[in-house]
Amino acid sequence: MHASLPEFQLPNEEQVHLAAESFRLLSDPTRIKILWALLQGESSVACLADLVGAAPTAVSQHLAKLRLAGLVRGRREGTFVYYSAADVHVRHLLDEALFHADHADRDLPDHPSGDLTTHRGAPSTG
Repeated sequence: MHASLPEFQLPNEEQVHLAAESFRLLSDPTRIKILWALLQGESSVACLADLVGAAPTAVSQHLAKLRLAGLVRGRREGTFVYYSAADVHVRHLLDEALFHADHADRDLPDHPSGDLTTHRGAPSTG
């Protein structure tokens, strides 16, 4: 079946591994909240902890993992580190995940075949 598709090619092993690792790291609700907050702008651990309702030490641990995965960046200013989302790809990944969750939650119909138009922005609230 796939052999009949002229452009069909599986991603290479490294791409598959890195994508799976990114999804694994995004499987935690606190990390989703942290990333969403960072997509709105740079923030410190203390501010993120207040926003997501977690202890600063827990937020620091989450940020360390997200940083190792290349999903966030840190900028040191004196004794403080300010974090931000790594790049626009993080926004696209999170936007699509949240849109998909909202779409499924509200039991909306599937997109027409072949319509893979992306949807940007915050998920709806109701």
